[in-house]
Amino acid sequence: MFYQLGKFTIRFRWPIIIFWAILFLLAIPFALRAASHLKSGFGDTDTESRLALDILAQELDATQSTMILVFSSDSLTVDDPRYVAEMQRSISAITEIPEVKDVTAFYNSVSTRMVSDDRRTTFAIVSLDVELDDAMDLFPGLKRKIMESVRGGQGSERVEQHEEANTPVEAVRDPPLQVWATGGIPIFSDLNAASERDLRRGEAISLPLVLVALIVVFGGLVAAGVPVAMGAISVAISLAALYLLAQGMDVSIFALNIVSFLGLGVAVDYSLLVVTRFREELEQRPKDEAVAYTVATAGRALLFSGITSVLGLSSLLLFDFMMLRSIGIGGMLVVAISFVVAITLLPAILSVLGYRVNRLSLVRPRPRAEGHGFWRRLASWVMVHPFMVSIPLMVLLVLLGTPFLDVKIGSPWASILPPKAESRQGWDVLAQEMGPGALTPIVVVARSPHNILAPDTIGSLYDFLRPLQDDPRVDRVESLVTLHPSIGKGDYQALYSSPEMWDSRVKQIVEGFASDDTTVVRIFSRFPPMADETRGLLKDIRSSPVAGNLELYLTGVTADLEDTVALMYGDFPKAVLYVMVTIYLALFVLFRSVVLPLKAAIMNGMSIFASYGALVYIFQQGHFQSLLGFQSEGFTESTVPILLFAIIFGLSMDYEVFLLSRVKEIYDATGDNVLSVTQGLERTGRVITSAALVLVLVAGSFSTGDIVIVKALGVGTAIAIFLDATVVRALLVPALMRILGDWNWWSPGFLRRLLPGWEPPT
Repeated sequence: MFYQLGKFTIRFRWPIIIFWAILFLLAIPFALRAASHLKSGFGDTDTESRLALDILAQELDATQSTMILVFSSDSLTVDDPRYVAEMQRSISAITEIPEVKDVTAFYNSVSTRMVSDDRRTTFAIVSLDVELDDAMDLFPGLKRKIMESVRGGQGSERVEQHEEANTPVEAVRDPPLQVWATGGIPIFSDLNAASERDLRRGEAISLPLVLVALIVVFGGLVAAGVPVAMGAISVAISLAALYLLAQGMDVSIFALNIVSFLGLGVAVDYSLLVVTRFREELEQRPKDEAVAYTVATAGRALLFSGITSVLGLSSLLLFDFMMLRSIGIGGMLVVAISFVVAITLLPAILSVLGYRVNRLSLVRPRPRAEGHGFWRRLASWVMVHPFMVSIPLMVLLVLLGTPFLDVKIGSPWASILPPKAESRQGWDVLAQEMGPGALTPIVVVARSPHNILAPDTIGSLYDFLRPLQDDPRVDRVESLVTLHPSIGKGDYQALYSSPEMWDSRVKQIVEGFASDDTTVVRIFSRFPPMADETRGLLKDIRSSPVAGNLELYLTGVTADLEDTVALMYGDFPKAVLYVMVTIYLALFVLFRSVVLPLKAAIMNGMSIFASYGALVYIFQQGHFQSLLGFQSEGFTESTVPILLFAIIFGLSMDYEVFLLSRVKEIYDATGDNVLSVTQGLERTGRVITSAALVLVLVAGSFSTGDIVIVKALGVGTAIAIFLDATVVRALLVPALMRILGDWNWWSPGFLRRLLPGWEPPT
């Protein structure tokens, strides 16, 4: 099949090249616009915290689209009329926008804790009467109006410069107040901007490095430039496909980075394998026959390599999270497109280039010396000492993974952003001045089948909240029954039973905290939202007994992130099982062996375990944080182990397929296990390490990103690929194949008869 495909690409080389050129040119405008149509966050999930938010929206008309304006002054306090006047001027600039539902500040709120102890810092909550996606579209305009009010009449040029630099609002001039926009919408907006910057930075660093590496590998500019061109084409078309998908479904902003990262790495790897095999065949066959034979042999390896990568990434579709599904879809797209480019466009180009693929050589090409060289000597040494090689290396991989046994899974909030991001700065100012939990209360939604203000219900709520007020982890509790320490349970029951006695403040409190059958409670922790103390407090609240007929639902940042992590890792075992089974079956079909796929899965598992250990050692324990430019929060970001597994398990199989496909060719021809492994490693060792070097360079380039998730994925992938291509494929796999001998190729006869033959033409 692939041999005939190779013949087809030779015959229709120019139509194929023209088709891909047109497709590339058409894709560029859409690729450049992809980022503006992608979304932040995880998307809606079926959790208790999201159910609580829905109840609040229905019963108390609460909106999920909010932003926080943080105000601070070095010279004024909130008691100074100028402070209030400046606040009101900034706020009035956005209240004219129809979508702004209301703005709550310390001077019009029922809350008594919206001002710092030194009375120089406060905040206002801006509620928007739109869905979150629409709020994201509105945010730039809101921010512009706030800046215009702060700059006090200066021209719009300074505002545009501020937006381009992403500096705090207060940096536009020297006003009495410093102002930052933070909260969910600004954080997501800054996340989008940071993702785009990370993408541009990663591409700017990786492309020159990859080109230099390929020049070293091939020794010439033409052979090195072709894989880079294939990578650029694959990435551009994949980004355009993401743009089109985003018109009909939610696609996460993180898909942008994964497409660029995988596109450059995988497309260049695939092209490297094809060009290397073509140059090898060109030494023995005429040009056209060399192209056809290259497609027939390398094409089969690429097909199963692509299948394993797609299977690994498709496991992300099993998760009920928009972010993970989007990354899975984006990764599958770019791998599939890279494969099609490598077996259609690239052979067509090679058929045009022919012997000119070796043009512009910087070093004189040397003929391949069969039976000599580093890889032959290494393979021969491993074949002689298989136990001495395999046992220490397996112990090493296990030891490298041991830090993972102490893993703590968590999710960052504003700290996912770099310190220079305005929303991160505003969040940090409030955390420092008003406490780390000032903006992230644990929100309890309490419902009753009867009137929420009935004496029995009020009594049950009071009994439930009273112990929490004395909890050392709790800063304060805001609710109907915690207005003042001197008011007891009976007083609250009497107060809410007599509406005719309510003054204006009590009416405002009831309207803010309750509907007919629902009330809201805000429990403020003394600690950050994902600190162990706050997470423990959330767990204790959920397990606390509630008297009467109250039904409780918990939400807030802590509850939402904890529920998300729990749901995510509830699905993770299914994803692992799916990947292991499907990739095993794919490799069984390729190698016609029940042993080799099992060994490959075990080796992959060991390299992933080692990379997990490195992940915990670096990002959880905080080693090398100055070098890598991040600050450890004492936990491992929840999505990174899942994403690493899905990405690495498939990518690592690429090298297994590259190596064992060549080994199987030789074994089928000779029936000699030792010879086939030795020659297979000799002929593929250089291309595997070169391909791994490309991926390590690309992954390492993306580790320079500002977003912790992208940085961790880059570092984790680079470590895993390095270990896999050196320790596992070059040493451990050949050693184990020597130990297993002919058992490597065993499978029941009835199964072998069911499988198709894959012998290339002679």
